[in-house]
Amino acid sequence: QVQLVESGGGLAQAGGSLRLSCAASGRTFSRYAVAWFRQAPGKEREFVSAISWSPITFYDESVKGRFTISRDNAKNTVYLQMNSLKPEDTAVYYCAAAPGGSSRNPDNYDYWGQGTQVTVSS
Repeated sequence: QVQLVESGGGLAQAGGSLRLSCAASGRTFSRYAVAWFRQAPGKEREFVSAISWSPITFYDESVKGRFTISRDNAKNTVYLQMNSLKPEDTAVYYCAAAPGGSSRNPDNYDYWGQGTQVTVSS
């Protein structure tokens, strides 16, 4: 069983930065793939970025070059550094974990956090 807790959301101006954290419980977290998804009001949940246990990273095109995902297995934490924020980045951001490989598909993830709100003003 893995429990995930996101933090670091808040209000930022366009062009600004925020760093999200996803803290996990569980001794085998280092072998889990972790992803960030986001959901804006009235829209479906969408993939943002993922990191495997290797770690291999990948990103949605909408955030490539602006967001960086990383993990610190000693702290059981995955980070999402978000730079050059845009108003369209406004959403609730969720982290998710899976014991297998990383994926863009939310159905592949077994564990989810409660979400953290990110609001970017223009």
